Amino acid sequence: MMPKQLKNYQDKAVAKLTLRTKELFEEKLEKRTIIFQSPTWSGKTFIMSQYIKQIIEELKEHDLCFLWISIWKGDLHRQSYDTLKKEFEWFPECHILEEEFFGSRKTIVSNEVVIVNREKLRAKDSQTWVRKNILMKDKETTNFIELIQNTKEEWRTIIMIIDESHSNSTSERAIELRDKVVNADLTIEMSATPVFKEWQYNEKVLVQSTDVIEEWMIKKEIIINENIDKISTNEITSQELILESAYQKRLELQKQYKEAWIDVNPLVLIQLPISEAWEDKKEFIEDFLNKKWITYDNKKLAVRLSEEKVNHEKDFVTPNQSGVDFLIFKQAIDTGRDCPRAQILVRFREIRSITFEIQTVGRILRMPEAKHYDNDNLNRAFVYLNTNEFDVNQETYNPNIIKSINVKRKAIYSPLKLASYYRNRVDQWDVRADFYDSLENILCGYFGIEKWKLVAGIYEKNKKKIGEKIDIKWLDNKDEIILNKEIDVSFFDQMPQEKIETNQNIRANLSQNDLQFAFENLIRINLQGFAPKRSIPIIKKALYDRFGEYMSLNLAWNGAIYIQNVVLNNVEIFSQLLNQSVETYKPEKEKELLKQMKESEKRDDKREIAQNRNFNPNTYKKYNYKKSLYEPVYLRLDSEIEKYFIEYLDNNKKVVRWRQNGDEHMETNFGIKYDGYLTFQPDFLVLFNDGKIGIFDTKAIGDREEKNKIKSEALQEYIVEQNKKGKKLFGGIVVKDGEHFRINQKEKYVSFKEKADDWEYFTI
Repeated sequence: MMPKQLKNYQDKAVAKLTLRTKELFEEKLEKRTIIFQSPTWSGKTFIMSQYIKQIIEELKEHDLCFLWISIWKGDLHRQSYDTLKKEFEWFPECHILEEEFFGSRKTIVSNEVVIVNREKLRAKDSQTWVRKNILMKDKETTNFIELIQNTKEEWRTIIMIIDESHSNSTSERAIELRDKVVNADLTIEMSATPVFKEWQYNEKVLVQSTDVIEEWMIKKEIIINENIDKISTNEITSQELILESAYQKRLELQKQYKEAWIDVNPLVLIQLPISEAWEDKKEFIEDFLNKKWITYDNKKLAVRLSEEKVNHEKDFVTPNQSGVDFLIFKQAIDTGRDCPRAQILVRFREIRSITFEIQTVGRILRMPEAKHYDNDNLNRAFVYLNTNEFDVNQETYNPNIIKSINVKRKAIYSPLKLASYYRNRVDQWDVRADFYDSLENILCGYFGIEKWKLVAGIYEKNKKKIGEKIDIKWLDNKDEIILNKEIDVSFFDQMPQEKIETNQNIRANLSQNDLQFAFENLIRINLQGFAPKRSIPIIKKALYDRFGEYMSLNLAWNGAIYIQNVVLNNVEIFSQLLNQSVETYKPEKEKELLKQMKESEKRDDKREIAQNRNFNPNTYKKYNYKKSLYEPVYLRLDSEIEKYFIEYLDNNKKVVRWRQNGDEHMETNFGIKYDGYLTFQPDFLVLFNDGKIGIFDTKAIGDREEKNKIKSEALQEYIVEQNKKGKKLFGGIVVKDGEHFRINQKEKYVSFKEKADDWEYFTI
């Protein structure tokens, strides 16, 4: 097999990476970090494979090994492995962590490249601090942490490569991996959109998008809904329009490849909606394509879903000469990722607006033969979607962050036995069947219909009254679709995360399921905080039933579709009516929730401060305070007054220990009941040398005074109640007034701005 040749920009990148690495090792720095920023589809993995071979040759004295971290879910770590294995051939050795290690292997050997999916490293039980996955937990064989330690004990140099080219995670997460988990001798972040800030790395190697385009690796531009107006007719639905357009574009490209004697069969990727209606959309796609003799049986159609896989194998779909013309997927599509012949992407309307992830569109950007063609149409990518706008978003990796910091309560601790309250969150904030009455009252009131007056001729009278307010005859179920929008690939990785739209639109019929999506979306935007998943079906049925009853519609005979058309053709009026109906329904729902909240309340009359706490290093920072109850001291200081107040406590001779209570809604935090059923968690518990316990909540002057009043009076009531039982408590709301702290300990709270005399100077 002939070795793959480096493009000019790739060769320069390898040389720069090698030079920067050698320079950093000569300087003997700690936490050496290089950013390798290169655009989507520039061949980052291939570049890195050549860098690894080069640096092994030039730094033999360092006894190198490599840890390749793929920050993503799914099988992308395996794709990295396949690419590296192919480029390395017999040297250096390359293995996937969970397949090769944890048997007899205890170290990473010289020059070895070990690939691991970070998804396999991250799971941990936050309460018991037991690692839940096989790579991290304690076991008879070597776990991941021990593997790293054993490798370092052999004085081997670890270069960690963080493959974040499919992630927009935070720099804190990358730092946690670099500093807390591996502590590599050199870290290289490889990404189109790096997350390390300027002060968090030493060197940067940058590949420009223009360099990649000039060397023909990726397409020149992306065209949205090109010329779909030439196909549009009065009868065609919007979903038929975009699929027919994609079908015709594929035939056009296929013909142009043949005319140029280029052996490439262009592939269409069809992405299903993530809503519950994806099965209906899949059935429509299959029926549409089957009529054009594109089927699973003749292997021109493939599907890759978690629920179903047909003709999806990578070796079958990926080759430029593959006979697969269309591939259906939902979210994850590893075959599409490594398929340079993919040139067309189809997206269907969602209940919410369509959001294009940068990487999803990136799957159609590669040039199939890593070169541009004389026919510029073959140097373009095409997207078809049935909406008039869409959102652009960087793809994100959002794991449950490990709370990797553990602190312990200091040995000097006297039992507190404080009464503490906690209320479980009540999540059933959804519309129930009792919503029908609210909707009926609003509809009847607006249209002037008498409730339940069902007499001869009433339906015609009702229709007349309704027809005087809204249009119920000349119904149009069309929608606007974006037309001929171009996107410059040079700025693809830096596309703004905002709506993409154009003034050039066309109108097309809504299909039956698209009509349903639009109908549900109108309901969604008027929910006022109610849970969409459980509420939308109830409100839909309420609209169908009440309209059907008052207009004598047969819901089994297209009555529901008629109601959808009526609603969507009078969208502003029905938006107001739905909003009013939900507004009148909320008080009844709140009474029900109040009952649930009271039932979920927990009280502990002998609460103690926990012996251990776990913190997330991304949100909590380390401090050197002396009198914190926990050590080491990790805090999240959300305001300047918290910082100043801690410094005041820590330097006061009368203070023995203080504890920042924590603002997370957790049963382990100290809580006080207020407003009948709610719980708030004061900022600080302080133990004084005279045995008193202070409970303080720090606030900025004038901040949320309405809430402050309720909480302050609840705190004073709590203190009085507990002191009657023999406790020695005091405290209140604390503000900073110039150089001094002021505290409100009055039974009835008045804001500092209103009556400063109610606030004593805080002296202890």
